Amino acid sequence: MDLSRRTLLKLLPAAGMLAACGKPSKIRLALNWKPDPEFGGFYAADFAKHGLDVELLPGGSGTPTVQMIGAGSSEFGIIEADELLLARTKGNDVVALYAAFQNSPLGIMAHGSRKLESIADLLKGGTLAIESGLPYARILQKKFGFDHVKVVPSPGGDLTTFLNDEKFAQQCFVTAEPLQARHKGVDVKVFPVSELGYNPYTTVLATSGDYLKKNPALVTNMVAAVREGWRAYLDNPAPTNEKMHGLNPSMDPASYAEIAEAQKPLIETGTLGKMTKERWETLAAQLKELGDIPSAPAAGDCFRDL
Repeated sequence: MDLSRRTLLKLLPAAGMLAACGKPSKIRLALNWKPDPEFGGFYAADFAKHGLDVELLPGGSGTPTVQMIGAGSSEFGIIEADELLLARTKGNDVVALYAAFQNSPLGIMAHGSRKLESIADLLKGGTLAIESGLPYARILQKKFGFDHVKVVPSPGGDLTTFLNDEKFAQQCFVTAEPLQARHKGVDVKVFPVSELGYNPYTTVLATSGDYLKKNPALVTNMVAAVREGWRAYLDNPAPTNEKMHGLNPSMDPASYAEIAEAQKPLIETGTLGKMTKERWETLAAQLKELGDIPSAPAAGDCFRDL
């Protein structure tokens, strides 16, 4: 299963021949949320150009994409890097192929009027709404303690309490809730979770080790299409935003454009989608220290550099 980039590239002509011989079979890509700018590059991708017939399956809260990949109910799926490590320790041979977000979009937002300078300052008082079961929340508690702050469950994207309570801080996507709060006239201060040193790849394209082994050229073409799709979306998101708005009209067109612009620094940090062994090793060590995984899987088994 340890196929090098060079070996995969040698197989590309074969993929083209297969595509030319007849209509390609349907390939499913399961998303872990509704169509929005987080998935812009996948919706912008020209899969047909690479001989692929891809169906994007929108998700929602709790969509089990990692289990779908393992069970074979979806050939590809969007997952998070820490989720992948947990799955592998439970016997799910899922492999990362492309990381859209190089830096995590997770953060904590507070009212700008509090004049907070750091996450440590934020934990000196008030209320913090956070998913306590997430690894970064436990790192936060271990590093600073929650003795002086009231911790309550995260309200998700609901800003009602935040807007009405200056001492209320909450978990957020730095590209989403802070923008919404500012539209409501509230100045916010955002602390990215990556500042804690916890920075897993997110919006990660993954497949199963078995599927990769049996379809190396197809997987390489899939990654190429996705990388081109993200390049196209970053350069000109408008056409794809219009497409996604048709699929998910719950967000207005202006928000699509604003979020697409806000997330660029989290995506464009070098070669699009590229992952490194060092980043996977760091994340695995953090999860092992937290007790989430009994041992750190070999980094080379977790991802492929295609």
